Amino acid sequence: MVGILVHGNNHFILSGPEPTEAQAIAAARHFSVIKIGEPVSNSFKHWEIRNKEFRENLEWAVVVPGDGEISPGVSKLLGELANRGVMIRACTKGVA
Repeated sequence: MVGILVHGNNHFILSGPEPTEAQAIAAARHFSVIKIGEPVSNSFKHWEIRNKEFRENLEWAVVVPGDGEISPGVSKLLGELANRGVMIRACTKGVA
């Protein structure tokens, strides 16, 4: 499975299962900080950032509140996903 994790004005295309709200918040925190040379935590072994992916392959979307507005391009993509019947899940809590 492939989906999009949106965090404020940032987003990540991830391969893996749709995360729960707690997992999405932790993943947004984890993937937002670049850690050069550090191994991936076992907590995130189910997800991998995809550099290239067809939008038609996106099967899930989760939005985590963050600093900044969602970019117009990502808003458009979320609209396309909603029109395809993909449920856009919004987390109630942001990254602390």
